[in-house]
Formats: sequence, structure tokens, C-alpha cells
Amino acid sequence: MLQLRPFDTLGHANHGWLDAHHHFSFAEYYDPARMHWGNLRVWNDDLIAAGSGFPPHPHRDMEIITYVREGAITHEDSLGNKGRTEAGDVQVMSAGSGIVHSEYNLEQVDTRIFQIWIIPQRVGDAPSWGTRPFPKGQRGEGFVTLASGREGDEQQLRIRTDARLVAATLQAGESAEYRFDQGRRGYLVPAKGAVEVNGVRVNARDGLAIEQEALLTVTAIEDSEIVLVDVA
Repeated sequence: MLQLRPFDTLGHANHGWLDAHHHFSFAEYYDPARMHWGNLRVWNDDLIAAGSGFPPHPHRDMEIITYVREGAITHEDSLGNKGRTEAGDVQVMSAGSGIVHSEYNLEQVDTRIFQIWIIPQRVGDAPSWGTRPFPKGQRGEGFVTLASGREGDEQQLRIRTDARLVAATLQAGESAEYRFDQGRRGYLVPAKGAVEVNGVRVNARDGLAIEQEALLTVTAIEDSEIVLVDVA
């Protein structure tokens, strides 16, 4: 089953420095039909204005993935971690028993990110943070695993939950496949371009909720960048 969630149906909040669209209920946006998808709790599509960002604030017991689409984001936290993550790369923060962090766009251009929250398998673990640049040459070879908590993905950036984040960059006319284990769900969003997924057209920033599909065939209608989360 594929359920398309067009971009213009998402929750929206424009704070000036932050223009946010919410695929699931978040902050002042509430939709009882869009509370979560499996253990995927949040997928925010954020534009952060140049020279602005999220000041220090706390989190606990959540796996928070930031996928940078354009620009770069600079992270600092109460563990002493500091780092800059740029377009095409990801950072992972396991909030665990509690962490305070800031996320600033220190660039001279607007930054666009996907902020993805996944419910952890355990609560109260020690918090952690990590980031990894991924060789851009890997894209164009189908879906590449960027972060995962699944068995067999130990070499990837780790998250503490039964989920996997993958991405693919396809030129118009190219296709990529992704196979789901039985009982798994997925959520797919094109960061750029437009694709056809098992016969359903998905435009840039639309969401596609996936269940009871063993195989996804994603064909690029335009040059596209696709992000997919595989969840329990």
C-alpha cells in the first residue's frame, strides 16, 4: 500500500528565520491521522535562514537524524561535541538520558534540512552524537545506507533503533530498487526532482507512506535526490 501525502497538505509554520513543514504532528500542528508511521515520529522539512538557527534546547530519549539538503548546519552540544554537516551528509544525535544542543546556519545562504525523529528501542542510555561525510561518488549506484540500527549495517552511522536511513541520487530515466523485509514500513521523500514509485508519482518534498510492499522500484522522472526511512 502506498499513501501519497502531497507537500501542500503538510503542516506549516513560518517563524521568519525558520520556515517549517511537518509531515507528522509537531509543535502547534496536530493531525490525529499523522502522529507517526511505525517508530518514525517526526519528519520536518526546514528552511533555516542564513545566520540564524535553533538556540540551545534539551532533548531526551529520541533518535534525531539531520539530513542536509542545501547549505550546512553547525552543531554544538552539552557533551562538548562540535561539528559542521553540509549538503548530502547526515548527523545523528541519540538524545538518550538527556542532551542540550544548538543547530545554527552559520552560512551566508539559507540551509534546507530534513529533521527526522525515530523512537529508540531503549530509554535512558547515555547520549551521543556523530556525523559522517559520504563520498558523493556512491550516489548514482542505487540506494546507499547513511544511518542504521539494523543488524548487518554495523559499518554505517549508528542509531539506537530498528530503522535504516537510505538515499539515492538518480538522473532522469534511471531507476533504483529497495526491498523491505516482511512487516516493515517505509517513508520516502524526494529532496529534489520527481519520481515514480511502483506507479505513483511523487514530487519534490511530497511524502509517501509505504506498507505491505516487498519491493519498491523508484524511477526518476527528473534528476532526483530521494531519502527513504525503513522502520518497524
